[in-house]
Amino acid sequence: MLDHLDEIAASGEGFDPLSVRLAAWFHDAVYDGERDAEERSATWAEESLVGLVDDACLAEVARLVRLTEHHRPEPGDSAGAALSDADLAILAAPAERYAAYVAAVRREYAHPLYTPASVAAQARLPEIDTDRVAFAGAYHGWGFHEDGARSGLRAAERLGLTWDDDVPPDPRTPTAEGGSAVGVRGLASAQEADA
Repeated sequence: MLDHLDEIAASGEGFDPLSVRLAAWFHDAVYDGERDAEERSATWAEESLVGLVDDACLAEVARLVRLTEHHRPEPGDSAGAALSDADLAILAAPAERYAAYVAAVRREYAHPLYTPASVAAQARLPEIDTDRVAFAGAYHGWGFHEDGARSGLRAAERLGLTWDDDVPPDPRTPTAEGGSAVGVRGLASAQEADA
């Protein structure tokens, strides 16, 4: 998508490259098939970019992300047209390129298939951990998000990090109470030890 934006800019089409590039990064930040994914992506951009860009750029990024729900920029909206064109460019790609894209998307969103051999290999994953490196991921279980979370917790504990509730909440992961479920303690001290 960013390469296509470069092509559009090189053709002489005028648009603010910063806001359009940021919108390209955030436009599918939430991609779960629900109807409000673009709105949640725009909200995430609004929360994440505060203090990093000026208010006008922040508003433009959010507007552009929301525009990707329908890809219908108004006449004269060169930023919206550039982002929409870049987002939809794969549909005009040669058949081979489009087929490769579809295969990659299917591979990315496919659930892993487990065989007796792969389950046996999972049991050996802790053997590759060291005192400084601990591997984690959904592949340490059955490929579900909670498997990745559990293995991440085990990896953190293996490296001497403890988990507790008195770390400031991450606003992107609210609980029913309005804060984050867990925080990480000891990360700073682990990083200081490495320095």
